[in-house]
Amino acid sequence: MSYLIKGETADWELVIGLEIHAQVISNSKLFSGSATAFGAAPNSHVSLVDAAMPGMLPVINKHCIEQAVKTGLGLNAQINLHSVFERKNYFYADLPQGYQISQFLHPIVGEGKLVLDMEDGSVREIGIERLHMEQDAGKSIHDKDPRRTFIDLNRAGVCLMEIVSHPEMRSPEEAGAYVRKVRSIVRYLETCDGNMEEGSMRADVNVSVRKVGETDLRTRTETKNVNSVRFMMQAIEYEAQRQVEVWESGGAVDQETRLFDPDSGETRAMRSKEYAHDYRYFPDPDLLPIELTEAFIDAIREQMPELPDQKKKRFMRDLGLSAYDADVLVGERETADYFEVVAQGRDAKAAANWVISNLFGALKAAEKDITSSPVSAEHLGRLLDLIADDTISGRIAKDVFEIMFATGQDPVLIVEEKGLRQITDTGAIEAAVDQAIADNPDQAEEVRQGNAKAIGWFVGQVMQKTQGKANPQAVNKLLRDKLSS
Repeated sequence: MSYLIKGETADWELVIGLEIHAQVISNSKLFSGSATAFGAAPNSHVSLVDAAMPGMLPVINKHCIEQAVKTGLGLNAQINLHSVFERKNYFYADLPQGYQISQFLHPIVGEGKLVLDMEDGSVREIGIERLHMEQDAGKSIHDKDPRRTFIDLNRAGVCLMEIVSHPEMRSPEEAGAYVRKVRSIVRYLETCDGNMEEGSMRADVNVSVRKVGETDLRTRTETKNVNSVRFMMQAIEYEAQRQVEVWESGGAVDQETRLFDPDSGETRAMRSKEYAHDYRYFPDPDLLPIELTEAFIDAIREQMPELPDQKKKRFMRDLGLSAYDADVLVGERETADYFEVVAQGRDAKAAANWVISNLFGALKAAEKDITSSPVSAEHLGRLLDLIADDTISGRIAKDVFEIMFATGQDPVLIVEEKGLRQITDTGAIEAAVDQAIADNPDQAEEVRQGNAKAIGWFVGQVMQKTQGKANPQAVNKLLRDKLSS
């Protein structure tokens, strides 16, 4: 997808790389037995290991290793049989050890790739450089006291997966699609809940610009800890424009870490960007290297669920859905599961239309997601059955759906209680048709003179007389038969 920045002297292109930090779903932390639940009282989930008390030794959580391997497989990446935890040395007040246990030279997951289906129909393949595991730091709280900063170590030691892309994205839209795709995959795999608002998934955004036609990369900046796709895209747009202005004014972009301010829509400098040697990486002497076997990896591979790309292909191949509809439906695992219940044994295209158009619209208006939908998948499927067997018309179905959404009731009960069954008795429909023709002789003559569009007006009259209960096909046929003579 082409995204050019018009400068005063040249056109510039964007170069984007992302580092996604995904918190592993695990009941306990990476190297201790402390709980990982979000929202607990400050410093209530902190063991002696997390607090870096002298003499405390880390012990690897096997479940976190399994979650990282599963994620690597979901990203079509190489799983490394040999990986090493290293110490990344730096000082923050919320990093009690004075270093972070991470991976550098030997990560648990190597090269992978992600295929993005863009809105304009194009397909982009983005390379993944690595996935490595590391422990999270604690949290510094600056807004509780005007003179002091408070430290909460509940998050310290929680297992993170850092998913590092190659710098191959060229627009904010591609970066947004990439994050949404990674989020979808980890949520399908249940290796991360993808909750960006709570911080269990966040992105560091590396941005540089170069003149169109240049092959070398220019200096990049890194905007840290962006916690929504929308904010990330805004940060990229602002930072790209800022860098172009710096270069075109004769200056040079500094390699630095920046923060995004969502209120102003701007990035601002935080500190100069460190290089790997600044962290003085070395293997953690308290942890042995991780040695995996092919059998261990195969056992995890056998438990993998059907992932979004596989599900999309199946929906298109077996159910005849369009690429767009299939893509929308597989984005969230809960949506795909809901749709499959609705479509089971029914017209899949009709099911997709009701889920995407009617249900999604109602959920958005009510500010709900599909997991809290008042209309169950089973009930929506029954509504489609009522349409298919001519119990109700498509127009009446929309009225029934509104009642279902408001009450959660079964559509069968709603139709019976409110007397909404479609009139299929030919005699009753014919009487309504004859009455409409008799009441509107001028319009009837227009149809006989060749104005076929006026048939639609008569259909509306008959439906009004029957309170929308007449079978529209039967009405149409009778009108055409009677007005063609």
